[in-house]
Amino acid sequence: MILVSEDPINAADQLAIFEKSVPDAGGIVSFSGQVRPKADGESVTGLHLQAYHPMTTTGIEEAVQKAQSRWPLNGIRVLHRVGTILTGETIVFVATASEHRRAAFESADFLMDYLKTDAIFWKKELTENGEKWVEPRAQDYDDSARWIK
Repeated sequence: MILVSEDPINAADQLAIFEKSVPDAGGIVSFSGQVRPKADGESVTGLHLQAYHPMTTTGIEEAVQKAQSRWPLNGIRVLHRVGTILTGETIVFVATASEHRRAAFESADFLMDYLKTDAIFWKKELTENGEKWVEPRAQDYDDSARWIK
């Protein structure tokens, strides 16, 4: 399942739903990311994310297909928020399942690297001092480069 939406994400509920959907899995890995209260020493009140849904969703679907062709997976769930998301709220939830843990870990990591660097989102940080557009960091691109073969 892939969903890009303004709806809040409850990671615990999403994990429970996912676990029930993959009864044959031996390993399930999930990641949820939240809006941090500080960035570069500055207080953050929230993020505003925009997506171009046809391109954003299609790109995520392609990344999911790559993960499925690269690792033996029983299931994948990717949820990503758009709109204004406040500090402490969940912005992304990714879960993968496989018969063995390594495939679940690596595929979840791969998908998060894709979402961080290549997914079509425009992210604006909302701070006490105003707003600023946020780009992936050099480390994010280094992390993502691990998967190029």
